[in-house]
Amino acid sequence: MKRDRKEQIVQDVAVKVNRSQGIYLTEFQGLSVAKMAELRGEFRKVGVEYRVVKNTLIKKALKDLEGADKLAAGLKSTTAVAFGYDDPLAPAKVIRKFSKTNELLKFKMAAIDGVVFGADSLPALSEMLTKTENVGRAAGLINNVVSSVPIVVNAIARNLVSVLDQVARQKQ
Repeated sequence: MKRDRKEQIVQDVAVKVNRSQGIYLTEFQGLSVAKMAELRGEFRKVGVEYRVVKNTLIKKALKDLEGADKLAAGLKSTTAVAFGYDDPLAPAKVIRKFSKTNELLKFKMAAIDGVVFGADSLPALSEMLTKTENVGRAAGLINNVVSSVPIVVNAIARNLVSVLDQVARQKQ
C-alpha cells in the first residue's frame, strides 16, 4: 500500500474515532467471509460501522484519543474496529451476541468517553442500559412521583377532616 493511501486511511479512521461515542477492538482471525458479512450486517442494523484496519494505522489514528496508549495494547493479531456513533453500547451487544455462536470473534477492548475497558468487561457493557432506556426510566420515575403528589395531598386533607370531625364529636 502506498504512503498516500495509508495517510488517507489514518485520516479516515481518525475522523471516525472522533465522531464515535464507543470504539471496540475485536479479533476476527479465522472467520469466513460469509460470517464477516453477517457480522457487518448485524452491526449495520444498529448503526455501527465495522472496519478492518492495519494495527499500525489504527495506532496513528488513535494518537489524539484519550486512553490511546491503553488501547494500543490491544492492537495485536488481526484487528477490526467497531465504531458506535449513536449508542456507545450497541457494539458490545452485537459482539456478545455474535460471539456466542461464533467463537472465532473475540472482543479485545473498548473505549467509551475516554474510559478503556478490557476483554473481561464485555458482559457488563452488553448488559448496560442505553441512554434512551435510562431517560425512559428516569421519566417514568418522575411521572410516578408527580402523579403521587395529589394522592398524598388528598390523604392528608382527608385525615385532617377526619381528625376535625372527631374533635367536634368529642366537644358535643
